[in-house]
Amino acid sequence: FRLALIQLHVSAVKSDNLQRACGLVREASAKGAKVVALPECFNSPYGTQYFKEYAEKIPGESTQKLSEVAKECSIYLVGGRSIPEEDGGKLYNTCTVFGPDGAMLAKHRKVHLFDINIPGKIQFKESETLSPGNSFSMFDTPYCKVGLGICYDIRFAEMAQIYGQKGCQLLIYPGAFNLTTGPAHWELLQRGRAVDNQVYVATVSPARDEKASYVAWGHSTVVNPWGEVIAKAGAEETVIYTDIDLKKLAEIRQQIPILSQKRCDLYGREMKK
Repeated sequence: FRLALIQLHVSAVKSDNLQRACGLVREASAKGAKVVALPECFNSPYGTQYFKEYAEKIPGESTQKLSEVAKECSIYLVGGRSIPEEDGGKLYNTCTVFGPDGAMLAKHRKVHLFDINIPGKIQFKESETLSPGNSFSMFDTPYCKVGLGICYDIRFAEMAQIYGQKGCQLLIYPGAFNLTTGPAHWELLQRGRAVDNQVYVATVSPARDEKASYVAWGHSTVVNPWGEVIAKAGAEETVIYTDIDLKKLAEIRQQIPILSQKRCDLYGREMKK
């Protein structure tokens, strides 16, 4: 099946972002995409100072638009992190997924919050305004089961391992790495998660805006289960396409059967919630 990743240029105007995103979703569908993904923070600038201002409840204005365009195009739409989700007085970094009938299939709240301090380069603390999610998120399609993470979640190998154990063959991470961690780790982490678990890994970033307070790395990417980069964007706004070949995935797992060779008598991972 064809996968499309929309690397969107994000402005400070929510309505413009939403309109542009829906237009590109329609374009991707017209080119044969069956699963379409938007980037982290596609509907608002990324930064702790913006989260409360742009927050919405779910369902809300943005998720309603995503539901409508998913139904209109009859696709599976991974809604990046539309905007911060407000629920019970708390804010979450949330990714919603809608099916071809417009129904919401999954709602993933970012499990690992982005709190880092690299002296002289970048300091960021999502936990100043956001609360963490407490669950794994998967959804079924006629093609395969898909596991979800958001940005910093990709650094935690245990999460991807559990998705693999649960039968996921594609992992999608909307993300917004920066100009420090992006060139160092963005592709490396994707290839690691893919080859360790023999799954496809897709990451979808906002386009780079040099004038933004937080400058995203861009380079939305798809990696196959052999660890090869099979599609990759640059820094500009674009849509990239790739065909997910589940026959190739099955062949790789047969040739190197690590899933059946794990020594579960010596070690293991389990999902607690």
